[in-house]
Amino acid sequence: MSFASDFAWPKFICWARTALAAVALGLVYWKPPPDSTRLLYFGLGIFLAYAATLAIRSQWQSGTFGLLALFSDTVFFLILAGFGGETLLWVSSVFFLYLLAEALVFYGPVEVAVVGAVSAVFCVALPYAAIRHLGPPIVVGGALAFAFALGRQRFRAREKELSKALEETLTASEKAVEAERQRIASDFHDGPLQSFISLQMRLEIVRKLLDRDRNAGMEDLKQLQTLALTQIRDLRAFLHSMRPVDVDGANLMASARRTAESFQKESGIPVTFLGAHSPVGLPQEMSTEVLQVLKEALHNVQKHAGASRVAVSMEKTDRGLEIAIDDNGHGFNFAGTYNLEELELLRLGPASLKRRARSLNADLVLESRPGRGTGLKFRVPLQ
Repeated sequence: MSFASDFAWPKFICWARTALAAVALGLVYWKPPPDSTRLLYFGLGIFLAYAATLAIRSQWQSGTFGLLALFSDTVFFLILAGFGGETLLWVSSVFFLYLLAEALVFYGPVEVAVVGAVSAVFCVALPYAAIRHLGPPIVVGGALAFAFALGRQRFRAREKELSKALEETLTASEKAVEAERQRIASDFHDGPLQSFISLQMRLEIVRKLLDRDRNAGMEDLKQLQTLALTQIRDLRAFLHSMRPVDVDGANLMASARRTAESFQKESGIPVTFLGAHSPVGLPQEMSTEVLQVLKEALHNVQKHAGASRVAVSMEKTDRGLEIAIDDNGHGFNFAGTYNLEELELLRLGPASLKRRARSLNADLVLESRPGRGTGLKFRVPLQ
């Protein structure tokens, strides 16, 4: 919201102009200046009518009409200062303050400087001693108003920058939330949901089998119980992957080591972790994303690989932060080594890890060894 729209400023300025014009006209009739003429009375009357019209139609205070109003007010001040004498001296002073307020509210430093400069030059140039006394206050007041206008202009520019940055941050946040929502939905669909669908189908089969052969049905029911236990472990692993990542901003290696140790404790799969205890230097957001990559890779090992051991390494090199996760599980149903572009083109590999690699601007290499395990390598650029 602009300053000019706060507190109904257009109406306030217009009615203030009208009041000052009425006071000036009343003082001239009550105590005419020594050099007053009919032209002064006529001019004051015309200005009062003009001010009242603007007060009624306050929307004219903006745009081209507003600039014309500022010009007219400046001329009116010069008339007051030039022909009002000592009778209108205080009205001239108040009207000058009104002029500065009008220029500040609706315009900027340029308009304030023009009003102040024109008024000061006029008052200094007039031969009347009473008017010359207005010169110093006008110069000081104009300078202060100009400084205030400059400060407000810079404040507005900064406010616009911050508003734009806030909008960009909110947009990025919404995109991140949507991407994470899609990832969770995809992981849930491929994991727990499929397990529960399979469980429901097996229950239907067992129900029908119990009607025909109770002993065979009870045997299948025991197998179904084992399947349910497996699905419970998968669901716990899925929920564990949804927990906030524990990020050590000073030492990413320590946080990664704790993640590997936590995975080993919960899954029962031995993990070998190799990594130096040295700061990596990644921003906190990127550190969180790196640890999320590690958690998802380990979650996939537990869920799909059937591995009996996992090796994790993390090393800071001149080319970036290099992360490797190797397991001795089943591997994928394809063989070979593929980078991120090839995986995207062939639609191979875990989609969530590919999304994470793109968000980190990281290089991804997947090596699939069917029957002998899988190797994942990430290289995250250091900024």
